[in-house]
Parts: sequence; structure tokens; C-alpha cells
Amino acid sequence: MPLLNHSKREINCKIVYYGPGLSGKTTNLQWIHSQIAPDKRSEMVSMATQTDRTLFFDMLPLDLGDVNGWKMRLSLYTVPGQVEYNASRKLILNGADAIVFVADSDVERVAENLESLKNLESNLQSINVALTDVPFIIQYNKRDLAHTQPIEDMERDLNTLKVPAFETIASQGANVFSTLRTASKLVLANISKLVT
Repeated sequence: MPLLNHSKREINCKIVYYGPGLSGKTTNLQWIHSQIAPDKRSEMVSMATQTDRTLFFDMLPLDLGDVNGWKMRLSLYTVPGQVEYNASRKLILNGADAIVFVADSDVERVAENLESLKNLESNLQSINVALTDVPFIIQYNKRDLAHTQPIEDMERDLNTLKVPAFETIASQGANVFSTLRTASKLVLANISKLVT
């Protein structure tokens, strides 16, 4: 649920990038951050660990202008990919207005993708939210690898809800903004009902 600040007429929305460790969640945010004018973004907060690139979250508020006289701010977060930080994942998911699931296309990562998606559903359930209640987008990242899973197999295994999905190469920015635009449109469609 977006946070509405009536005195400032500001709506703060949260998009969470979820997926297995090293699937490209942080790379997505780094690419987006590098492509946005400095006056339209804040500094990106990133915390690295020995086993992964993100311990808690990356936060990237984006100013989207205004909708019906309300100023829109979008914050992008990633969850830590490591299982031992599951409590952090739950905290970051709480209040998400959209979720982007970043799947690793490497043929060796099939089990990790499935486990991470199952973990996402479980963590949402623990905060009384169903995956069907939140705008949900899937990225099939690292499509430039030599040994990728066929996209049909990834769709069958991961996209049972038939949500928007993109083949991406986050390190090169391929379809990174298409994913973000789709997530933003879904969030804005929900918000427009609140502020009309």
C-alpha cells in the first residue's frame, strides 16, 4: 500500500526486486541509478557481504512528477539473496507496491530460482499478502550467458500466474527500464484509484 502524505500531497511507492543471490537484483538498480539524472534520484545505499552483494537493501527514490496534483516518489529495493537473511527479506517485502522477481537464466540455477520464488510466496503469506494481490513482474536475467535455460522452460516453471515477463541482461541495461516502466504503470494504476 503506497504511503500518502496529505500535508505534502506526496505518494511514496515501493518496488521490491526479489530473487536468488547474484541473479542481478543489485545490477538492475545500479543500471537504473546510472542512467537517471542526478536531480531526479538520490544516492543509492548498498551494503555488501562476503557471499553476496546486498545485505539489506538498495534504496533508490525516483521522482515521477505528479498525478492528479500528488507528487509521486518511487523507491526501489532489493532483498538479500542469501537464505540466512530471510528476516530482512520479510521486512523489505512489507508494504511493497510491486515486486520484480529476477530469475537467473543460467542452466545451473533452476533450483535456486524455484526455491526463491517459493520463499517469496511464503514470506508474503507470513505478512498476510498473496502474490496475486501485488503487481508482479518477472525478469529472466543473464540471457547473454552461453548456457541459458530455454525461455519456454522458465515461463512454465516460474510464470504460472502469466504476469508480464522480460528477457534481460541487467549488466548491459537490456530491458531493465522496460521492466521498471511496467512495474511503475501497474503501481500507478492502483494509486490512481486512491487519489481521484
